[in-house]
Amino acid sequence: MASSSSPSSTSVVSPLPSNWSELPQELMSSILVRLGAVEILENAQKVCKAWQRVCKDPWMWRKIDMRILVPHASREMCHNLVDRSKGGLVEINIGDFGSDSLLTYIAYRSSNLRSLSLKLRFQMTKVGLKKAVAKLPLLEELEVSETWSRLDMKAIGHSCPKLKTLKLNCSNFFHSLVEGNDVDALAIAESMPELCHLQLIANTLTDTGLNAILEKCPHLEYLDLRCCRNIKLLGDL
Repeated sequence: MASSSSPSSTSVVSPLPSNWSELPQELMSSILVRLGAVEILENAQKVCKAWQRVCKDPWMWRKIDMRILVPHASREMCHNLVDRSKGGLVEINIGDFGSDSLLTYIAYRSSNLRSLSLKLRFQMTKVGLKKAVAKLPLLEELEVSETWSRLDMKAIGHSCPKLKTLKLNCSNFFHSLVEGNDVDALAIAESMPELCHLQLIANTLTDTGLNAILEKCPHLEYLDLRCCRNIKLLGDL
């Protein structure tokens, strides 16, 4: 008995782009942004005009991590990255590649910045940091590592009323053995009432400073006090 079969129906599938340059810009942006700044600047943007156009989109530069630029980094490259954001930069980690002049450059061109992380070393000073954050009223997260001298926490708090996360970390273990001093803690308690996340590593605060923070920062959810040797936890906290 002869068998008969009806023609199978086939679904119409949209043809894929013949090459990556024909992908929608939104999709291409989400792919290229994962490459990192150096790869984008030195390679991706040179592939074709479509990629170059995507790489110049300010959205690509809303978040910048300068730590991954080393050893390629230069002042001109950092300025270039900030300029490409066209004022849309919301998060930047400078690492230890920084100076007061670079911090000033960032602050004056990135008033919408929400997160700033840096190491206070070499050409970057506490005075430079104080002046820079005065231009960043929307800052919500500040991380300062390897601090060797006291910052003006009160001025920083008043300049950044929306601050929710503060990480103040000293890498010098012996700093934690210095006699108790609550200057930082009392300034934080007085000027940063919106804090939710506080990290003070190897700070000199005592029970007095800790009590002030707990009393004046009602939204605090996370507290990291590693290597704070002057806290005795005596009495009621």
